[in-house]
Amino acid sequence: MRFVTRRLSLFAVLALTLTALAAVPAQADTGTVRLKFFKAGWFVGAQAGSGILSFRDQIHALNISGLSAGLTFGGSMTDLVGEVRNLRNAYDINGVYTAIGAGIAVGGGARAIQMQNANGVVLVLKGDQIGLQADLDLSGMSISIK
Repeated sequence: MRFVTRRLSLFAVLALTLTALAAVPAQADTGTVRLKFFKAGWFVGAQAGSGILSFRDQIHALNISGLSAGLTFGGSMTDLVGEVRNLRNAYDINGVYTAIGAGIAVGGGARAIQMQNANGVVLVLKGDQIGLQADLDLSGMSISIK
């Protein structure tokens, strides 16, 4: 009987320890990002560009591509900078980011956006947009490390 009680006690302590370890969130960190891309469209838009991620004293080159659907007219060049949140490693930035947005650029204008991917990575960006464009659309932007 004592043997069974000891085993059950040991099992309970082990189970509680594993549960406590599982409840501790993985250490997430922040980085900075700069994205430059060109967007053009007539109802359906496309965007392409590049960027850099600065994370844990390393610089990673990024590819940007995407599509948008809705009311998109014209073309623009956008330069955004900001913070990347919830990174556990640099490759967590890879993925598709979605956003519902509205904007207008006639010659130039400001742009601010917050997006999230399936890895839980959040981009908080702001910057300048130059061109002639009006949009009210659902956008999907794919970002990947080169």
